[in-house]
Amino acid sequence: MGSAVKIVVAVLAHNEQRRIGACLASLPLGDPAVSVHVVVNGSTDRSATIAREFERDQGERQGRARLTVHDWPEGGKARSWNRFLFDTPDVEGDVFVFVDGDAQVTPGSIPALASAIAADPAVNAAAGMPRNGRRAEQYRIEMTASRGLFGDLYALNGHFVAKLRASDIRLPVDLIGDDSLIGALAKTDLADERDWRDERIEPCAGAGFLCEPAALGSPRSLRIQYRRMINYSVRHFQNRIVSAVMREAGPAALPARMADLYPEWLGRFRPRRHPVWWWFDRQALGRMRASCAA
Repeated sequence: MGSAVKIVVAVLAHNEQRRIGACLASLPLGDPAVSVHVVVNGSTDRSATIAREFERDQGERQGRARLTVHDWPEGGKARSWNRFLFDTPDVEGDVFVFVDGDAQVTPGSIPALASAIAADPAVNAAAGMPRNGRRAEQYRIEMTASRGLFGDLYALNGHFVAKLRASDIRLPVDLIGDDSLIGALAKTDLADERDWRDERIEPCAGAGFLCEPAALGSPRSLRIQYRRMINYSVRHFQNRIVSAVMREAGPAALPARMADLYPEWLGRFRPRRHPVWWWFDRQALGRMRASCAA
């Protein structure tokens, strides 16, 4: 990877005051090729304040801050992803790296992702790998085999971003599990599933991230996990809708909101009978019905 490669890192953070400092400290803030944008969306905690402290400290040490904080009142990761990528002026790069605000990036990951993109112009995205957690090794094996990506850490080719912008194909603003759709857009090169090519995503063994392990004895962790399981169920049903859209009309037919398609689909959905998912699917379908009336 040449020194002329310009890397944009977007950190998407919603109420991440406990982890955002560790996330930013793990990034190569001193690298002149890297500009970091912290996208704080719909947060009610100190996430933006902590990010601004990093911005100020970096500016004092280096005379010029390469960290910019965007503090937007609207929540939603997909909405913020759209706003940053399509509607924020002067955000240009050869490689765009996306990081979740609760993830720590392992050393060398950002240049490794950029190198994976630069090595093959046909690659639209490169995927970072989980480095901790009970199933981390299994996830790495599955991601390498399927050429999938996690939303915690991945990179997009600047040429692919330019194509996204030209087509104005955006994520539905209420989408949960944006990484699945982003992966599908990368593999189809913004066409329908007939143009699916797994090799358009490159698993990057040299890039990794650490997540906060769940403390199952903690009431806070249990509440977070409960909400997460409902979100996983919503994602399950949304993915069925997105797959049908991608298979038939292609990404240009993606709705502005997933909820716009719920009336057509909810009558076909039933909670899975699996004991792990039945209750959470019921809660998810209830939330989806409520969003139709909103």
